[in-house]
Amino acid sequence: MRPDLRIAVVGLGAIGTRVVEALDRGIDGLVLTAVSVQNPEKHRSRLAGLTRPPAVLPIEALVDVADIVIECAPSRLVRSIVAPFVTNGKTAVVLSAGALLDHEDLIELAKQNGGQIVVPTGALIGLDAVTAAAVGKIHSVRMVTRKPVRGLAGAPYIVENNIDIERITEPLKIFDGTAREAAKGFPANVNVAAALSLAGIGPDRTTIEIWADPAVTRNMHRIDVDSDSARFSMSIENIPSENPKTGLITALSVIACLRKLRAPLRVGT
Repeated sequence: MRPDLRIAVVGLGAIGTRVVEALDRGIDGLVLTAVSVQNPEKHRSRLAGLTRPPAVLPIEALVDVADIVIECAPSRLVRSIVAPFVTNGKTAVVLSAGALLDHEDLIELAKQNGGQIVVPTGALIGLDAVTAAAVGKIHSVRMVTRKPVRGLAGAPYIVENNIDIERITEPLKIFDGTAREAAKGFPANVNVAAALSLAGIGPDRTTIEIWADPAVTRNMHRIDVDSDSARFSMSIENIPSENPKTGLITALSVIACLRKLRAPLRVGT
């Protein structure tokens, strides 16, 4: 029997909380050993209610007690979370995929030390098809995102460009550019675009439109891919989680990713 993989989770927001609860209920071959949060006192009672409460540790201590870290934290923390694990040949599951575009050297660091960075499917569908098409030649990838106004409020791009979306009464296109540009301007909103670009033709050739739409209640994404092996389109309407910037399915995607680690049957690339 192989020993259980030890899991650490950074961040207990809408995603991290669901992941921690799923690990506590039990995922074969995995054990939750530690969490790291900015305000431990805020989460103390919730963690105490778990069947096996994990240790609460600073980020820098996690690599000593876990084989895999799951990043569910603000994007500015990605480097401090990921670097120690991949440097030690371990695995980091990254939700803030956009931050990887600013720290691409982490990928080389993982390669040099036998570590791995895993970006879950998250709020998208069809990344398996995109990665398969990328084995051949992809000609273009374009994504159109529509979100409720409150799901985009406060994004740096909106603030810096003085875009008033609070009182709009019809759909407003607020951005049209590359996935790299979108990741900088909307770090908490379009990690999906970064993940799509990493799966396919890169952040400078993947393009995205972002719309604020007062008529929608779900985070909506449509992707069009043209390649030498297939031409396909995908669309998804995600129910927001407790955090309006994040779809409920994102946390479920992480849980599904973890279940695959020791599953006797894996479906999908």
